[in-house]
Amino acid sequence: MDLQHAKTEFEHYLDGYDRNDDKVHLKIVHTYGVTEYSRQIAERLNLPDEDRELAQLIGLLHDIGRFEQLKRFDSFEPDTMDHASFGVQILFSEGMIRNFAGKDSWDGIIQTAIARHSDFRLTGITDSRTLMHARIIRDADKLDNCRVKLEDTIETILGVSAEEVGKDSVSPEVMAQFCRKESILSSIRRTKMDYWLSYLAYFFDINYKVSWDIIREHDYVARLIARIPYSNPQAQVQMDEVRTILDAYMMNFTERI
Repeated sequence: MDLQHAKTEFEHYLDGYDRNDDKVHLKIVHTYGVTEYSRQIAERLNLPDEDRELAQLIGLLHDIGRFEQLKRFDSFEPDTMDHASFGVQILFSEGMIRNFAGKDSWDGIIQTAIARHSDFRLTGITDSRTLMHARIIRDADKLDNCRVKLEDTIETILGVSAEEVGKDSVSPEVMAQFCRKESILSSIRRTKMDYWLSYLAYFFDINYKVSWDIIREHDYVARLIARIPYSNPQAQVQMDEVRTILDAYMMNFTERI
């Protein structure tokens, strides 16, 4: 496995897209961020070298379908394109995977991990190594999404200013799902605060203790909550409750096996 070659091929692939577009740039930086977090998680799990490299390759390729979604629809919304399925299509149905991995020994693991990385819940994977890599990419994706939500403009992420987001409140249905310690269904999000809370609900789907160690080291929970100025009193009350729930969840986290 030649990771440097894979990164060079990825850069060639990006030549077909507008790197100056804010959303495209966001996804390029995100891709390399997820690749790095995949390395860190695999390293902290003390995995063999091959699995460390495989985790990074999956990180590099996990969002390859996003760029065509942005080119066609200028949107990240799931109703415009299933970017994970499209990524699998161009990599495996169209054979692009051979540009990144010279042999097919890891194809099954890579395909499943990419196909399932954005599923609402991860179920039904029975092979332990494949499940491990599917969990690593999901954790790494969420860790770098924390960085994205802190570093990129709220306008790029949500299409409005942070101040506008803070004027909203969380819808009752979305708040109830969060209080059940569940990820938020995309279909029930109504307000911009619903969207913001859905990013915080990602923490309920973290798989590994080492991933939570990284979250603590970066203080991601508190920093994300503080990113929005909550001028709506109801939103402020809701986010105080969110902080309490997440703090308790983090303290009592049990690793999935």
